Amino acid sequence: MQRHFFLLSSVAMATVLTFGTAQAQEAEGERESAVDRVLQTVTVSATKKKDVEDVQSVPVSVTAFNEDTLDALNVTTLESLSYTTPNVSLDDVGTARGTANFAIRGLGVNSSIPSIDPAVGVFMDGVYLGVNNGVVVDLFDLDSIEVLRGPQGLLFGRNTTGGALVINTGNPTDDFSYKARATFDGPIDDDRGGLNSTVQATVSGPLIEGVLNGKIGAYYNSDAGYFKNLYNGDNHGEAQTTIYRGALEWFATDRLTVLAKGQYSEARVDGPTGQNRGTFERDTFDFAIDNPGFGDSETVFGSIQADYDVDFGDGQITNILGYRSYDATGSSDIDALPVFLFHSDTELEQEQISNELRYAGTFGKYDVTTGLYYFNQDLAYTEIRYLPFATPAPFYGGGSQEHTVYGAFANVDYSFTPDLIGTVGLRYSKEEKDADVTYIRPRPACSVVDETCPTSGTNPFVPGENNGFTDSDEWSNWTPKVGLQYFWNDDFQTYGYYTKGFRSGGYNFRITDVGVFLGQILPATGGDFGFDEEEVDAFELGFKANSPDGRIQVNGAAFLTKIDNMQREVNTAGASGVVQNILNTADATIKGVELEGRWAATDNLLFNFNVGMIDAEYDDVRFDISGDTVVNAQDARLDLPRVPPLTYGAGFIYDLDLGDSGAIITRANYQYRDRIAYTDSNFGWVQAANQVDANVTWETPYDGFSVSFFGDNLLDEVQVGNDTQLGQIPFGGPLSNGVQTPYQPYPGGGTFSPLKKGRVVGVEFTIRG
Repeated sequence: MQRHFFLLSSVAMATVLTFGTAQAQEAEGERESAVDRVLQTVTVSATKKKDVEDVQSVPVSVTAFNEDTLDALNVTTLESLSYTTPNVSLDDVGTARGTANFAIRGLGVNSSIPSIDPAVGVFMDGVYLGVNNGVVVDLFDLDSIEVLRGPQGLLFGRNTTGGALVINTGNPTDDFSYKARATFDGPIDDDRGGLNSTVQATVSGPLIEGVLNGKIGAYYNSDAGYFKNLYNGDNHGEAQTTIYRGALEWFATDRLTVLAKGQYSEARVDGPTGQNRGTFERDTFDFAIDNPGFGDSETVFGSIQADYDVDFGDGQITNILGYRSYDATGSSDIDALPVFLFHSDTELEQEQISNELRYAGTFGKYDVTTGLYYFNQDLAYTEIRYLPFATPAPFYGGGSQEHTVYGAFANVDYSFTPDLIGTVGLRYSKEEKDADVTYIRPRPACSVVDETCPTSGTNPFVPGENNGFTDSDEWSNWTPKVGLQYFWNDDFQTYGYYTKGFRSGGYNFRITDVGVFLGQILPATGGDFGFDEEEVDAFELGFKANSPDGRIQVNGAAFLTKIDNMQREVNTAGASGVVQNILNTADATIKGVELEGRWAATDNLLFNFNVGMIDAEYDDVRFDISGDTVVNAQDARLDLPRVPPLTYGAGFIYDLDLGDSGAIITRANYQYRDRIAYTDSNFGWVQAANQVDANVTWETPYDGFSVSFFGDNLLDEVQVGNDTQLGQIPFGGPLSNGVQTPYQPYPGGGTFSPLKKGRVVGVEFTIRG
């Protein structure tokens, strides 16, 4: 295996250096510094108007990154953006690697159950990704990323209560261009794993001058595993990922442009690196598991966007057709111990198709955006649990679901004066879900994916217990938005708005304790098999300011979010290891402020900063989230999960021009995040973290060729993807004073806490032209 990595490194190095030397030439004209590149105008597509807009002109809390900014910040995964954006947490859930556990302003999901709608929506090339699974992947060939904070229930295809991530991959270019990159990194600490190698390349340009442009790209990552498994001394966290991407842009007429993009990816990775915090200390990377696990996945993604310019309102009609299929199997050591107590296998198939048709135009003082939306998704999920201490028979079950969404929306911006703009918008959404659920219980072997798991009749292994159920439901909702925006001058604007968002109800594919489900869930939901929708009312006041020369930029916002029927995945103890019930537990209020900005102190030195503060509390609790069997004031006093009271960070970029020798660009960034509760009971929690990243890049005299040395998490902070408390596992550390209390260091029964990478250093070679 190690020889493979050295061979890969040698080939990549030789390729990049040879290609770079062959193309080497002295740069012509005045060089643009890294500070100037970051100060460039960043445009956003979030308002879905005909023309993209400057991020500083839109009345939306959005942090946007263009290609130059992403390169400057060394962004390689979506998780990296957690350390540059206030009140944003883009974590990997850990149970199934690559599953998004995203939260914005305290709203997110804490589970890998695929039937839960994301609270933070991810949109790639205008297409909503219907499940959290397979979202946390390596990024390459990006044009921009937009992080929108707050509900996005009006212009986007799917309602999201927390926010949205808008990912735009690179388009084909009018001129021939290329880019190749080779990256090698790994741990420098003696007790860690091996080398992580990545090679990627794109080529773009005209195929038929003025008529057809094309682009192709490829990416390969081979990770030897960052961690050392104390059970057998093996590296853990190995991964091999391959991505192929292509795009065609056809200028059919002066009015019609068609852009088609396609992507195929496959990955083979180890299972989660689970630490049991009933056995190991939280601030260590120590772990020992007897099941290394695995995760195999295959993704096909495609989109076709057609833009047609019309005279009506000098507008544009846009249609975006999207398709995605995702197939994955996996195995995880859930007990996170070197003994066989609780292992789990999963298989998931997801297929979706969507279409958005919209019009954007201007009629005097009116800017109008309106459209129709359709989304259909089929899910099938099987979970197998092995609990030999409880029963010799494995648990089988899961669920399948067809999910259909219809939407219609309209938004009008009216200019009362050139400086005062009012916004009125309304969206109607209707969602339908048809589900077949098989309880995950001891039963004969079956597969939901293969349609062999029963949903009717009784379980032969558990006499008198039903196998599952078949049910359907639908939800419809109106989501309005009203707002005002005022430009005090060319460099300062304020805005305020009210909007509504919702997540539709649904069904739990992970019902592991039928008695709890029938006894607590059904009465709590009025006899329904599913859970109800979550509604959010959001208010925001904000400002965006620039200095006249554009070298200082400061944006701020204050927000108030009222959540009704909060959807939660409540963890309780049970004979099945971990019981996760999806419930509408409470009403809550989340309020906070956030501030971010940058200052170009000189032509070569730029500082950036961000700070976010959140206060959250329950207004009304309707379910026992504390686990003490009663609903009382103790429940209301608990901290809401995924709400850090304080996040802040600062960084700088310094560009040193060396004349004929090129330039040295130094970047460093620091980010702090407070401790957060992970579970509703607060037994699961994630400690505070100080993240420090740094990068030094030499832009060589050869035009387009650069070498970077970087370090991530240089303070070697221990962070996890989740902190789920295990129930009735007959192994674990001591309790605090013999009493089960929130935020204790050694939870009874232990935890399943998948570790993230600690300190990493590496080198990167890039050639572009």
